[in-house]
Amino acid sequence: MIPKDVEKLIQKYPLVANLVQLKETAWFNPNITSLTDGLSYVTLSEQDVKDASNRLARFAPYLCKAFPETAVTKGIIESEVVAIPNMRAALESRYQHKITGSLFLKKDSHLPISGSIKARGGVYEVLTHAEKLAIENGLLTEKDDYTKLFSDRFTQFFSRYSIAVGSTGNLGLSIGIISAKLGFKVNVHMSSDAREWKKQKLRSHGVNVIEYQQDYSVAVEKGRKAAESDPNCFFIDDENSKTLFLGYAVAGERLKKQFTEMNIKVDKQHPLFVYLPCGVGGGPGGVAFGLKLAFGDDVHCIFAEPTHSPCMFLGVYTGLHDHISVQDIGIDNITAADGLAVGRPSGFVGRAMERLIDGYYTINDQEMYDLLGLLNQQQHIQLEPSALAGMLGLLHVEKNSTYLERIKVSPEILTNATHLVWATGGGMVPEEEMGKYLSLAKI
Repeated sequence: MIPKDVEKLIQKYPLVANLVQLKETAWFNPNITSLTDGLSYVTLSEQDVKDASNRLARFAPYLCKAFPETAVTKGIIESEVVAIPNMRAALESRYQHKITGSLFLKKDSHLPISGSIKARGGVYEVLTHAEKLAIENGLLTEKDDYTKLFSDRFTQFFSRYSIAVGSTGNLGLSIGIISAKLGFKVNVHMSSDAREWKKQKLRSHGVNVIEYQQDYSVAVEKGRKAAESDPNCFFIDDENSKTLFLGYAVAGERLKKQFTEMNIKVDKQHPLFVYLPCGVGGGPGGVAFGLKLAFGDDVHCIFAEPTHSPCMFLGVYTGLHDHISVQDIGIDNITAADGLAVGRPSGFVGRAMERLIDGYYTINDQEMYDLLGLLNQQQHIQLEPSALAGMLGLLHVEKNSTYLERIKVSPEILTNATHLVWATGGGMVPEEEMGKYLSLAKI
């Protein structure tokens, strides 16, 4: 039986009924606006993103030394964009729908250091904090060669400080690995849905992992409280951090460069649709912000969430943002997409980006497993279940004529569209664990 307060919510916002029933649902926001109008709500600028990009460039020589796998990209943490034509054909066959645009995959799933999109924001926030401490203590200037940080002197200096974070897995992995490498003491507060292999990997890097039987929100709250009692402890707040957000936003300008090199046009006649898996919202929100700065109103960002954890969809659709959780409407927040198992969205991201994100949709766990199997079969690319959430976005877009009319994309223009699925994790999944994921695909 649906509680009375949820019934009232459904009367006002009918799609909540679908969310409660765990039905796969899509909603395209009628209140989206232009980049110019939407920017004022973000409270961050293009200059802020440029500063983040410059900071990452300063740290590139250090990263080259500390993580030799980044040497190929000269210490820049970036992923490739690949066409997936076989997957496109498989999607057409499986869903009986002729796809009109081209389909690509952005492989943040295989980013160096931690094998997920979190290597963008997580690593960036730790580097920002490390730089600040070193400069304040007279050990570093912005004009220095940052390879000097790869030394016993700096390791000993950073060991006086600690870093804490609450995570479902991938953010903790990125923050834990980079923090430990620099010399910080690290506490990662992990929610019940975090994978065992991620906990073990962190411990192998000397990270202190604190486990909880509750979900993500509790892990974050406990981590925040523990950090408050230690003046030398820096808490990384995935729900509200603008620094994390900027680390993700750098991806926009870099993608623009990649597209130029690949001769992929993005303009009014060649729209770009990007599908981003969403948990608390920081990663996809930051990337979407960067994409909007890079491509303006010609890029359209859509968030994808599990049917059991549609927190951002629920928050933006009702306008309640972080004042409502999926548990409030009777959803359990238990999903195979562990990186997306978040019950309450980021209030900062929801409010900052609600006029710049075109739409939201939900996908069930079995569908993610099936798509994971299909991608492996067709393209030999292996991802985490959560990274497949974005794969059905193009079907929702191409089938929704009302939305396409609103954004002035005619059937002719749609044939020139580029669809980009943002793969968020999977590069570090152990072989045995990947085998378990693939065995659950029913294809």
